[in-house]
Amino acid sequence: MDKNLCYSTLIKLLFLQCLAVLSAAQKFDFFYFVQQWPGSYCDTKKSCCYPTTGKPPSDFGIHGLWPNYKDGSYPSNCDPNNPYDQSKISDLISRMQENWATLACPSGSGTAFWTHEWEKHGTCSENVLNQHSYFQSALNLKSKFDLLKILQSGGINPDGSSYSLSSIKSTISNAIGSTPWIECNQDEDGNSQLYQIYICVDTSGSNVIQCPVFPNGGKCGSTIEFPSF
Repeated sequence: MDKNLCYSTLIKLLFLQCLAVLSAAQKFDFFYFVQQWPGSYCDTKKSCCYPTTGKPPSDFGIHGLWPNYKDGSYPSNCDPNNPYDQSKISDLISRMQENWATLACPSGSGTAFWTHEWEKHGTCSENVLNQHSYFQSALNLKSKFDLLKILQSGGINPDGSSYSLSSIKSTISNAIGSTPWIECNQDEDGNSQLYQIYICVDTSGSNVIQCPVFPNGGKCGSTIEFPSF
């Protein structure tokens, strides 16, 4: 085969590969901004491990900012050529350690957690948010919507009491102007408890919207526990 033809073919293949990566990163409809309650993460048969920086605050922590499609599916791992690089977010690390702490075992600094979130989810929004903007947007949303304060203002406290699922949803909805999705898990005794709260955000990563679709799984009973931490 002619060398020029081989070279031209290779260039075309590389170009098409780049287009495919960009296309994957561009095509999403909204974000799920997901926060989890550490008390419910830890109060399971699996239990938890505090990060190497110590026990996180008794507050909701960020799980992730996840691009999604309106049909309920989602893109993932969109750009293997753009790995997590902590030097790009060095100014955010202290905030992330406080607001985006890992509870997985064995204990870690959070790097593995943040690497997973960026490479699986963040790369699929890189046409809108670069690595720094992605993490900063999630931190800004956390500051903007103080879920614990919102729930406590409605008389819903993390003290091991049980509350109706409808009251939790309506308290949050009234505060943020959008209906959240509530995910539950089970404590060591098999009781349903408040685990994660999903808020839908537009593709800029900054404005709350009504959810086009809710996730499957993690469904709650009509009454759920809100454990302490």
